[in-house]
Amino acid sequence: MQEFETRSVRMETMQLLRVQAPCEDVERIMRGVVAITPLVIGHYDSNAFQSSAGTERYRPLDGAAAGAEPGVRLRPGVVELSFELPCDRLLVEQVVETIFQLHSYQEPVIRLETILASRSKNLDDSANPNRWWNTTGDWMQRRPDRTAGT
Repeated sequence: MQEFETRSVRMETMQLLRVQAPCEDVERIMRGVVAITPLVIGHYDSNAFQSSAGTERYRPLDGAAAGAEPGVRLRPGVVELSFELPCDRLLVEQVVETIFQLHSYQEPVIRLETILASRSKNLDDSANPNRWWNTTGDWMQRRPDRTAGT
C-alpha cells in the first residue's frame, strides 16, 4: 500500500494489532499496552476499539493446559481489541510479548497487519455541522471547562 493524502487527511502506513480476549482481561492488557506506547492519534491517546462480546469456540487437544477434551467448548464474553501501532518492529515485538504475558490464555489470538490509517491535518473545521460539538446528539456531555472544537 502506498501512503497518500487529501486536503484534510494523510493516510499513513501503520500496524493494526488485533487480539481476542475475555472481557475480564481487557483492562489488564490495555494498561500494559499503554505503559509501553500511549496509542496516540492526533490530540487523543489511549485509542483502541473493543468489540461487543461474542462467543469463542475451541476444543482442547493433547498438550492443552486443560487437557484434551472430546467436545467443543463455547466461551461467551470474548471481545476483540484493536489498535494502531507505528511500523517499529521493536515496539511491536514488545507490545506482542506484553499482551502474551498479560493474557489469560495459553494460546492468545493476536493478529498483526499492515494498513493505511487516517491522520487529520488538523485544519480548522470548528464550523463543520457534522462534528460532535456542533450536533445535539453528542454521546458525551460537554464539560463546562471545554469549548466547542477543543
